[in-house]
Amino acid sequence: MTDPHEAHVMVLDDEPFMRQWLVRLLAQAGFKNVTACEDGASALQQVDDPSRRPALILCDLNMPGMDGVEFIRKLVEHGYTGSLILVSGEDERVLQSASKLVQAHHIDVLGSLHKPVSQQGLSTLVAHWRPTPPTAKPPPNNRYTVRRLRQAIEHGELITHYQPKVRLATGEIEGMETLVRWRHPQDGLVWPDQFIGMAEAHGLIRALTHTVLVQALSDMTQWQQRGLTLKVAINVSMDNLHELDFPDIVTGHVQAAGVPPHAIVLEVTESRLAHDLRAPLEILMRLRLRRFGLSIDDFGTGHSSLAQLRDMPFDELKIDQGFVRGAHSHETNRAIVFASLRLAHELGMTSVAEGVEDQADWDFLKESGCDLAQGYFIAKPMPAD
Repeated sequence: MTDPHEAHVMVLDDEPFMRQWLVRLLAQAGFKNVTACEDGASALQQVDDPSRRPALILCDLNMPGMDGVEFIRKLVEHGYTGSLILVSGEDERVLQSASKLVQAHHIDVLGSLHKPVSQQGLSTLVAHWRPTPPTAKPPPNNRYTVRRLRQAIEHGELITHYQPKVRLATGEIEGMETLVRWRHPQDGLVWPDQFIGMAEAHGLIRALTHTVLVQALSDMTQWQQRGLTLKVAINVSMDNLHELDFPDIVTGHVQAAGVPPHAIVLEVTESRLAHDLRAPLEILMRLRLRRFGLSIDDFGTGHSSLAQLRDMPFDELKIDQGFVRGAHSHETNRAIVFASLRLAHELGMTSVAEGVEDQADWDFLKESGCDLAQGYFIAKPMPAD
């Protein structure tokens, strides 16, 4: 097809006014074959119909039922080879993450439009677009045993401790980080470095994360009944970010507990993020769209820190304790902390310093403009009560 204005174009948006507005803008831009769908299921039916298959889709991200992020994955499953324009009222970083996800799925993305969409913005994206010809679909140390850890999970031997996160400017407690412990009947408290790796290597991390999440939500509800409204951070394994139902599982537990999503921060250790971004990026995007907080943990210790900040929709940056401790007197660490804080603030992210162990660390971070701090100088991890 030589004339792009003859191509089939689809608008997918659950809001009637926005559908009508986008159809009108496309007509004004010269497109003659424009259809509109209000949900992902009906849109996929059209994708599967050779007589109506769109060469270009304008897709909203935040929709009930099948959201735009899930719809993108479904497009791959249905062999879609056309182009995509993302439309959303979300902030620029969310749109950038969504664009990265589309690219990871090998779908041509023309760009994104922020609501309210303007004629000029749409015209700029489609000015040089040409329908894509059909192409082939791209080829898709320890002494504890696995058996004993599985029993520990099943028998309720895993418990949660909490370490406060405090606002440096005021000294107020902002929230808690959840830290799992194994209450071993013979060995006492076993630290997570003795069993998390084993859980990840042997398929137990899903059950372990579920246990921690349920306990943390139970503790949150008890705190709320006592008038304590605190955000709670929960560590998430990279393996959790390959489970496509993970956002639905987390959402279900949070709703059942009556806890608002924005009160939960999911911390992802940056050094564990995978090279294949598709599943982790989709899951993080869906969680962000549902208003969960997302934190990049141990920032600066992995291999792709800046790339992960660019591509993933994190809204909190945790500076690794290895840079924080003694930064007031260590030139290199001080420079890294300064750079991390500036980066976080320029990206509109909350900055958190881990491993604050003395007054000098606290004073340095406060003067540097860090938002939150945690560490032994404030409090050690403690049981919920």
